[in-house]
Amino acid sequence: MRTLAVIALKGGSGKTTVATHLALAAHLRGQDALLLDMDRQRSALNILSARPETGPEMAASSGPKLLSAKFAAVARGKRLLVIDTPAGAVEDVSEAIVLADIAVMVVRPTLLDLAGLAPTLSLVRGLQKPSTVVLSQAPAPEDGVESPLVRRALRALDYMRAPLAPVTLRARTAFQTALETGRSVEETQDPAAAAEIAALWEHVEGMLAWAAEEDLPPPAQP
Repeated sequence: MRTLAVIALKGGSGKTTVATHLALAAHLRGQDALLLDMDRQRSALNILSARPETGPEMAASSGPKLLSAKFAAVARGKRLLVIDTPAGAVEDVSEAIVLADIAVMVVRPTLLDLAGLAPTLSLVRGLQKPSTVVLSQAPAPEDGVESPLVRRALRALDYMRAPLAPVTLRARTAFQTALETGRSVEETQDPAAAAEIAALWEHVEGMLAWAAEEDLPPPAQP
């Protein structure tokens, strides 16, 4: 079983949106996935509970219970564990990173979000986990040109040497309207949003496949 920890120490980044979409992406591709919701608000559980169709299994957890929850998932033959970590809870987030094969960090293109990413990057690097940073809720480019907000964010991420994912999630209402019924944007009529999630899943799945083949601790992040 492979494990993803989806992380954002600052709230409102779109972390739960990414976590639920990754769990749904795995489910839609036939993988037996389990989403563990560590956030006290239980937003991921509420989202997937609204789903009328079958979906990924879900459960609540916390830092002290996380290891036993992972062992239980392995015993049930799950192929993927997605952990939606709580914002601001460094100890719980650290526990999730330790148990994860891949850390997926989510950040909006704002100054406060980027400032909050710095300690998260330091935490992930200190624990020597392979990782990727997803730029979320970014304005769409106009005539193929990124907004100044996004350009500044990309420069900041480059300065931090953040391992940026090759896809940006744009600020689209489809993400929220889909989740209102427990669905992924891949199940809606918004092809642009669906393509973004498909590309993100392909990227993350590739990282997981590498981890499975190596089955060794990855080299430390610079």
